[in-house]
Formats: sequence, C-alpha cells, structure tokens
Amino acid sequence: MDVTMPYNGGLTAEQFLFYEMRIVSKQYLEGKTIDEIIDYIKRDNLFQYPTERKISKLARACQRRIVALGNEKLVYELANAPVEVAKQINLYAMMSYNRLVREFMTDLIGEKYRQHDFSYTKKDINMFFSRLREQNDDIALWSEQTITKLKQVLTKCLIETEMLDNFRAHELNPVFISTELESGIRENNDLTALPAFNCFR
Repeated sequence: MDVTMPYNGGLTAEQFLFYEMRIVSKQYLEGKTIDEIIDYIKRDNLFQYPTERKISKLARACQRRIVALGNEKLVYELANAPVEVAKQINLYAMMSYNRLVREFMTDLIGEKYRQHDFSYTKKDINMFFSRLREQNDDIALWSEQTITKLKQVLTKCLIETEMLDNFRAHELNPVFISTELESGIRENNDLTALPAFNCFR
C-alpha cells in the first residue's frame, strides 16, 4: 500500500460489505465492467437494499477493493471460498484499499498479536485515533460523530473475522490466517500485512 495515500473516512458508509463483495467479485471474474455489474445487481436486486440509491456507490466501492487486492487468485477465493476464508480476504481487501483500515490492523491489532497481548478495549482504539489526529491534519478535522462511527466499523471488522466475539468483548481471539490468504499476501510481497492476521512465520 502507498503510505502517501490520503486517509479516507468513506468507511462510515462502506463498512464490511461481505455479501456485496462476494456478488461483485463473481461478476468481476466473468470480465464484466463495473456498469454491467451495477445493472446486473439492480435488475435482480441482488444486494436486497430497500432502494437503488446506494447500489451504484457501494458496488463501485467493492470493485475498488477488488482491484486493490491486485491478485486474481485472491479475488477467486473471495468469490468462492468458505465464508471464514473469504471474510479474511475481504478484510485484507479493505486493508489494501483503505489506509485507515491498514494502519488499524497492522499498527494496533498486529502489534497486539506480536506481543501476545490479547486485550482490546475502548482505550486502545481511542489511543489509536488520538495518535492519528495528532499526526494528520485531515483526520484532526473529522467530527466526533465520524470518529465514533469509524470505531464501530473497525471493531465490526474484527467481529466479522472472529478476531473479537462481539462489541462487548475485551479480548482478541488468536486467529489463524487461512492458507489462501497467506499465499496471496506472500505473492503480493506484502509481508507487513501478515501480523494483522496473527502470522509471524
């Protein structure tokens, strides 16, 4: 990931999007353009949203994450692998596309795993955002409402990938990285991402 990338608060709307990512990645593998994918999703209401308003925006967000993976094998596994494997790959896609997710997973969660410190509290995530606000003028301008929402979305990512049991949990689970994801990360030569999935070999 390019560390000069700006931080993006769009995660408040985009979130984990696992089932949407499954649908878009299957269509992406068939060689469809993003406009064809959006038309296909709208025609059969595949996202099952009450209105069409958000479909285009979120389908495009999914496609950007898929492209950011930079690995066709990982896209295939995202579309077809068992849920727990594909959810890990989805989180890696988020890390590949969104600098905030990347730094949260490597600087906070990866370091926790490295130190065998499985505690995860509000203080941890508050300190993570305090540090970012001190270091980055753009984040310093984000509203408290945006920061609160981002904390919820990031914590939900941990719950979706079974790193955390629920919103009330204060302890990380020592997850095992899937073989498919580890292979893809190594193929991408993106070794700094491995600690986020408790992988240090």
